Amino acid sequence: MTNSTTVLDNDRMDDEANHPRSGGPQPRRTFTPADKLAHLVAYEQACETNEGGAYLRHEGLYSSLIVEWRRQRDAGVLEGKKPGAKIGKLTPEQAEIARLKRELERSNKKLATTEAALSIMGKAHALLEQLSESADADETRKKR
Repeated sequence: MTNSTTVLDNDRMDDEANHPRSGGPQPRRTFTPADKLAHLVAYEQACETNEGGAYLRHEGLYSSLIVEWRRQRDAGVLEGKKPGAKIGKLTPEQAEIARLKRELERSNKKLATTEAALSIMGKAHALLEQLSESADADETRKKR
């Protein structure tokens, strides 16, 4: 008993319109410093609503680009550059400046959180003292 399957369309993909590289190789995209800064701002806004990955997919960007562009921005390499200006790799000094800026930003956020927590704790302590004094005053009135 033979099992034969009929193939209705057995054409090869020689048709130029169906070929993935039918238009030839695509040139690599380039980004101006202004483009990089705009993408960073948009990506960071998207991350606030947990949509960072969707933004990267929509724009066709890799997370490694965002990391590199953040380093360049934090090192001050992107500011003041003219459109089309070449931006190379960071020097060790620029990388250290970027790392220290990120560390300072994290420390400032921690400090603000700690200050807010201490403020709340202080207010809670004052409220508890006020309630305690109020309860003591009520007990004193009841004893009279």
